[in-house]
Amino acid sequence: MSVRESIGLHEQSCTSCLICVRDCPSQCIEIERHTEQLTEGRRPKTVHVLDAFRIDYALCMYCGICVDVCPTDALIWSPVAGLALPSRAALVSDREDLARRAQ
Repeated sequence: MSVRESIGLHEQSCTSCLICVRDCPSQCIEIERHTEQLTEGRRPKTVHVLDAFRIDYALCMYCGICVDVCPTDALIWSPVAGLALPSRAALVSDREDLARRAQ
């Protein structure tokens, strides 16, 4: 990671497992999810569905632990910066912004 990089999210790869939330030392990641039952196959299966994913860059120390621990590679280093923002509230990136960074 260089100073110009930030974190991006591949939404379709995220399983909402919360490993990144648990392992983040600065506790800057917030995930909202719900469960759904899939009835395909022999037995019903419960899966987590991502509702919201936020990173507060005012708290993030860019250590990369979230990127390293993600089992599905949903979190990536992105060359898209954009961290010079006018207010602290603007430093919170939602899943749409994180997905744009991952493209």
